Amino acid sequence: MVEPIEEEKLHEDGLIGHLRDLRSSVVKSLVALVVVFIGLFPFSEQIYELFADPLLAELPASSALIATGVLAPFLVPLKVTLFVAFCICMPFMLYQLWLFVAPGLYRRERRFVVPLVFSSTCLFFVGVAFAYFLVFRIVFGFIVSIAPSSVSVMPDVQSHLSFALTIFLTFGLAFEVPVAVFLLVRMGVLELAALRRARPYVLVGSFVVAAIITPPDVFSQVLLALPVWLLYEIGIWISARLIKPDDENEQSEDA
Repeated sequence: MVEPIEEEKLHEDGLIGHLRDLRSSVVKSLVALVVVFIGLFPFSEQIYELFADPLLAELPASSALIATGVLAPFLVPLKVTLFVAFCICMPFMLYQLWLFVAPGLYRRERRFVVPLVFSSTCLFFVGVAFAYFLVFRIVFGFIVSIAPSSVSVMPDVQSHLSFALTIFLTFGLAFEVPVAVFLLVRMGVLELAALRRARPYVLVGSFVVAAIITPPDVFSQVLLALPVWLLYEIGIWISARLIKPDDENEQSEDA
């Protein structure tokens, strides 16, 4: 029989071991981010030009981006480059996260990890690309078109950076809906029948969230709400085909 003191010591050793594994994963992720950022730093100007291209393409020929802050011309391209480095390192970071949580998963759960990491990364990039190539063009074009003739549209680079990164993260995370739906069903938190019944509420909620997060124009709200609802349906479809009823019941009982 294990003495209480020995049991507590084993528990502390296990906790310390988990913390060491977590520290190792975080350190490796940060090192990878720094290495990629250093490699991209010489191209920060070109990266920012590509980043600002959707807005620059919609501005009148006489307009341009301006910098109202003293350090903005240096910091803004730096932040954009850091964001690009983060996107490049995302697969590696998710893999490090998997290495940390893998020991606590069952064998039948581990077989879903690699497809989930791959699909999560791809969906995030698809969401970012959707925002860059479609949403920005429509939103920026709409904003410039409604500006009064007496107003010169010359956005500040810092404001543009905050707006663009918010939209990128919003659409990148919104496109993760199929993965979230699959995980909720696989873990037994929700059942497919409940998800199907919630379809009208998800559609309305998507428009409400889009109205809060996106700019106050109907185009960007529709461009966020409809893909979220469609991806929700895709998540239900994937879950219904990949998760067997026995597995779903088993996970519900465990939960």
